[in-house]
Amino acid sequence: MASFLDRENTVAPPGYSRWLVPPAALAVHLSIGQIYGYSVFNKPLSHLLSGDLNAKTGAPGDWSLVQVGLIFSVALFFLGASSALFGKWVERVGPRRTMFTSAILFCLGFVVAALGVQTHQLWIVILGNGVLGGIGLGLGYISPVSTLIKWFPDRPGLATGMAIMGFGGGALIGSPLGTSLMTAYGGANFGIVPTFLTMAVVYFVLMMFGAFLVRVPADNWKPDGWTPAVQSGNAMISSHGVTVDQAVRTPQFWLLFAVLFLNVTAGIGVLGQASVMIQEMFSDSVLGAGKGVTAAAAAGFVGLLSIFNMAGRFFWSSTSDRLGRKPTYMIFFALGTVLYFLVPVFGRTPSLPLFVAGFCVILSMYGGGFATIPAYLRDMFGTINVGAIHGRLLLAWSAAAIVGPLLVNGFRDSQIKAGVPAAQAYSTTMDIMAVLLIVGFVANLLVRPVAERFWASPEQLKNAAPAGAHD
Repeated sequence: MASFLDRENTVAPPGYSRWLVPPAALAVHLSIGQIYGYSVFNKPLSHLLSGDLNAKTGAPGDWSLVQVGLIFSVALFFLGASSALFGKWVERVGPRRTMFTSAILFCLGFVVAALGVQTHQLWIVILGNGVLGGIGLGLGYISPVSTLIKWFPDRPGLATGMAIMGFGGGALIGSPLGTSLMTAYGGANFGIVPTFLTMAVVYFVLMMFGAFLVRVPADNWKPDGWTPAVQSGNAMISSHGVTVDQAVRTPQFWLLFAVLFLNVTAGIGVLGQASVMIQEMFSDSVLGAGKGVTAAAAAGFVGLLSIFNMAGRFFWSSTSDRLGRKPTYMIFFALGTVLYFLVPVFGRTPSLPLFVAGFCVILSMYGGGFATIPAYLRDMFGTINVGAIHGRLLLAWSAAAIVGPLLVNGFRDSQIKAGVPAAQAYSTTMDIMAVLLIVGFVANLLVRPVAERFWASPEQLKNAAPAGAHD
């Protein structure tokens, strides 16, 4: 098994099609993207002792929704932390060993969490789905990035978009799978224990398919007829490698850190509050008795946002191959600013179709930001350590996952306490999000090619390259 996982044994043989690598990455990302659908377990987990999902609150001793929500938050924190911590290791050992390790940790997390549910110990559930699962998320998320960029130097945005699209769409599989399994098993604990164990097996098989299929390109491989863009005068695409340790010392890294943080902060806060927001902004008191948005319709809105989140990852990242990464992010921030300023207007009009359309575009750019950033890093720092650099940058996601929901929920609650009607309580929040995007626009505008003093020497490039690789 050890030799099968070694990087040198994953080098593609002659005739291997590079188009087999995106499905391998997609298999892993569709699996770990289940975390976006974890909310289907929140209510059952908060009623384990009462045994009644129709009860407004759980029985004494039941976990609150706030406590259960820690599972998701911890998982996202460890996603970013493990990506940053193990980025160098991922580059060294290659995608197959990383995907295998990700599968072990992510699926073991379900097994441990099942034990926590069975014994009603929240800390065990958090240890399982939050800590172990979160580390598996981080390794699985960054495992194919460097490999895909090396296979598709001519279309890096398209390649990473195809894979990272799977993470955004993971909930479209994970949510109905979890719900169906709980319904089928039923019984004690709402069937969560056997559901977790079944999902561990299903996702392990799917992720191992990706690990078995993935390959790295041979030394000095490049697509037929491809000429590096830098040779045609594109100064924003570097032909020089930068090591991860040098990259974090450049202003470009921290500008891109700000770019990702601000784009994600603006999107993730809304994504987490979308159902409540649309119901409050378009309630019966606003549209008229019986015309307000129902909980079922709000759930459909959330599903629609998930689809645009997923589709945007492919559309915008592949579009960036033609427009360039910097212009693509300028569109994200400029168009996003306008839409956030208009959202309160759509609520006051009121115009539900424009509100829905506006947020669909916003969430497409939120997803597009995730899928475009690896190619942006490749343009700035070369391919030698791009996976490790991407891992470090994902700490911006961890920070945004905390700041975004706090901004949306905090300002909403303060507005309501001040006597502002619920339908109007989001106006200040949307204005703040627009201002954040303006700051992001400026940060992106300041990005310039990396200065020569940060370029890696031939000796540094040799030491930074994985064993058997000389990209």
